[in-house]
Order: sequence, then C-alpha cells, then structure tokens
Amino acid sequence: MCVLVSAQLVQLFKDEENQETALSGKAPQETEKMGRLHFTLDNNFTDNMLVVGILQAAELPAMDVGGSSDPYVKLYLLPDKKKKFETKVLRKNLDPNFNETFSFKVPYTELGGRTLVMTVYDFGRFSKHDAIGAVKIPMSTADFSQSLEEWRDLQKAEKEESEKLGDVCLSLRYVPTAGRLTVMILEAKNLKKMDVGGLSDPYVKIHFMQNGKRLKKKKTTIKKNSLNPYYNESFSFEVPCEQIEKVQIAVTVLDYDKIGKNDAIGKVVLGASNTGTEQRHWSDMLANPRRPIAQWHSLRHQEEVNSLLFSKK
Repeated sequence: MCVLVSAQLVQLFKDEENQETALSGKAPQETEKMGRLHFTLDNNFTDNMLVVGILQAAELPAMDVGGSSDPYVKLYLLPDKKKKFETKVLRKNLDPNFNETFSFKVPYTELGGRTLVMTVYDFGRFSKHDAIGAVKIPMSTADFSQSLEEWRDLQKAEKEESEKLGDVCLSLRYVPTAGRLTVMILEAKNLKKMDVGGLSDPYVKIHFMQNGKRLKKKKTTIKKNSLNPYYNESFSFEVPCEQIEKVQIAVTVLDYDKIGKNDAIGKVVLGASNTGTEQRHWSDMLANPRRPIAQWHSLRHQEEVNSLLFSKK
C-alpha cells in the first residue's frame, strides 16, 4: 500500500511539473547545440605522420553581438600541448569551409597513447578568444587500416591547462606607395614571472625576416619590475610591394638580466605565410593600406611557433 501511494505521489508531482512548464511556455531543457566538425584522419606509416584534415564546421552558435562568429580551429595531440596548429580565421561565418591539412610527426607505436583535440574558437581582436566547442579522439580508438572521414558534434571545450606566457598588443601599418612597414609595440599584459621577486624586466625584440632569414633587428626600451608594461614604440622597415608577401615579423618578449642571459618569455611571428590569428592580422593590414591595425596576440613557446610555421602540407 505504501509503495502504491508513493508511486501515485511521484506521478502527481510529475503531472504538476509538466503543467507548470506548459503554463510558463518554457520548453523542456535541451542539450546546448555547439555545432559540428567535419574532418579526416590518416596515418602515413612510411613517414610516421598523423595527417589531420580540417574540412569544415556547421551550425556553429553565434558568439558575436551581430549574430555571427569568426571561427578558426586549433588542434594538438595530447599529452604534447606545446605543438599546436591553427587554421585560418573565417570572418562572420557559422558554416565555415577550412579545407586545411596538418601533420603530426609521431611513430605509430606511440600513437595509441595520444589523444587528438580539435577545438573551434571564435576570434576576437581585442578580447579573449572564446572556445565554441571541441572534438576529442583517443588514437587508441581510431582504425588506421583506411582513411577516416567523419562529422562529429562539438562538445564543451575544457580550459587549456598549458602555461600562459602572457599577451602582447601591437599594430601593423603598411604604406604601399612608400614601401614602408611600421610595427608599433603598444603594450603587454599578464607576462610570466621570470624573476625571483615575482616580476620581470620585459622588453620586446623585433626581427625583420625574409624567407626565414633574419635581416634586421630592433628592440624596445626595458620596463623594470612589470608584468603589464606599456611601450608605445614604433619601428619601420622598407618593404617594396613585390616583397610584402615574402616577409615576416618575429616579435619576442624577453626578460632583461643584468648578469646572465636574457630569457625569452614568449614569441609571435606575423606574415602572409603564417596561419591562424597571426595570418589574420597580416591580411587585415594588407586589406587596409595606410591604416594602423592593432591586435592582441597570445605569446607562444618556440616549439609552438615552429609547429605553426611548418604545419601545413
């Protein structure tokens, strides 16, 4: 009898909840849709390469006030978080086509212990890039007897646990008629603590490069005991129009040391041949001649910079 009464009470409460929901006009709660990702996976046994193709994304949620998003995809192979690859940023697109390929060099015997993480981000020029969603694939579950092509739903992205090095804000300005490229180092924030006292003495070094070779070097003043330094210092380089697609600007934030070696905190490289947010900044500069285009960049480890520069087939 008690069991029957309890069951009746439970059903009564459910009926009341359903009635309240109907009266309030609220639909039953659904799982939040984050969109889908279309990708390919292949293993080149001869060269010990895992080849990942980021084809497209679909049905992404609008992250911007204007009702759209500026998506790009970042991918890495756990447990190594320093080697990260990025696609180009596609503006105002909830169904972007990337069609980009990236290769991870890893022996097949070690592949089973790795996990591929592909995270879709919404690009922000002056703010933190928001993670839209991610796809995680343990390599132990992948069948490499043939190439894999698949759509997967994006899941909630975990916060990156990789050590943050800080961010640098700089502007790029190119004047085609004068053949002049101006780099202005504006400020940096949240820099990694390099000194025993919990601070750093940061300065910025700028290398002007062509075809990977360093041609010129310039640097800012040193800001003592600061993890959030302001610079507002500009540097100009002569670059004829026919050369602008071949040059790169390497920006390195270092901690000055009066006695020992100056330690690099982090680095970012900008140019037409780059990928991700760095390439986006360069493209925006070229699309707006004579105008300074400012953007924040997250500092990267040297290994990550190298992986971004040499990732694409």
